[in-house]
Amino acid sequence: MRKLIAAINTTIDGFCDHTAGVPDAEIHQHYTELLKSAGAILYGRITYQLMENYWPGVVKNPTGNKAMDDFAVAIQDVPKIVFSRTLKHVEWENTRLATRDLREEVLELKQQTGKDVFVGSPGLIGALTKLNLFDEYQLCVHPVIVGTGLPLFKDIRERIVLKGVKSKAFKSSGATILYYEPTK
Repeated sequence: MRKLIAAINTTIDGFCDHTAGVPDAEIHQHYTELLKSAGAILYGRITYQLMENYWPGVVKNPTGNKAMDDFAVAIQDVPKIVFSRTLKHVEWENTRLATRDLREEVLELKQQTGKDVFVGSPGLIGALTKLNLFDEYQLCVHPVIVGTGLPLFKDIRERIVLKGVKSKAFKSSGATILYYEPTK
């Protein structure tokens, strides 16, 4: 049985904004290793389109920044599953559209053998939190306060208690990954 893991970047004040963080070499290396250990990553349409519009181009035309270029290859290689009501097809390598509802698709993925499944979209993280399907949360908190934007847990209306299991600090950027498990 595979674990379902929320893995996302956020600001100190809880907003998901890919332009607010500090994605330096150390953070790119961490996420490259994470992707190499993943059986799949789940995206919603918006996050998928953000990633798909940038990373395949880096694979074709490397930047010269080793950490970024390695990340581009890792994200291209990992199987990606996109949940969308509006997309009819996807073109990025190793990507497919989910064909069933979120709960059904994720429960089947969790029952399979193999590497863990990661979720990298704020909307999906909120929806899967409501469904109580996560085995772990990995929140990379960047030392930035933006004051506004897309809150990570915007639709959660009830208290959910998590247990801290470890943390990982990045010296160069000051970001910290906080690892939590549901107390269930």
